Amino acid sequence: MRCTGPGERLHQVVDEIAMNSLEQAEGNNHDLKAFERRLTEYVSCLQPATGRWRMILIVVSVCTATGAWNWLIDPDTQKVSFFSSLWNHPFFTISCITLIALFFAGIHKRVVAPSIIAARCRTVLAEYNMSCDDTGKLILKPRPNPHSKTFA
Repeated sequence: MRCTGPGERLHQVVDEIAMNSLEQAEGNNHDLKAFERRLTEYVSCLQPATGRWRMILIVVSVCTATGAWNWLIDPDTQKVSFFSSLWNHPFFTISCITLIALFFAGIHKRVVAPSIIAARCRTVLAEYNMSCDDTGKLILKPRPNPHSKTFA
């Protein structure tokens, strides 16, 4: 099974949910279980890549912080120009450029991709008195009682 991109698959998931009405979901539990199985499969498919992106972000952040500390405590940093001090500290310079490049590449979205998908699914599922947890398991909410009166 191939993992599709988060945006592409989310549109497919939303379309699948929109096609099923609440009555069909109650009448045909098989479709609901199949949807839950597919959603949990998709979220679990994202977990290994998310873990790798988190490790990359942690390593580059620690390298940048270490390089910044060494750059700041160097007494020559105050005596030379900014670009000369960066040239004298290539570890910090490369780490900082790498961190900036990772953020431009969207690492901040990749490290939280499963929770983004779950949040978007919760928004759509709320219309059907359902929700889901961060792993993709469906949560059926009690059906509102049409005979109860609410007073303002």
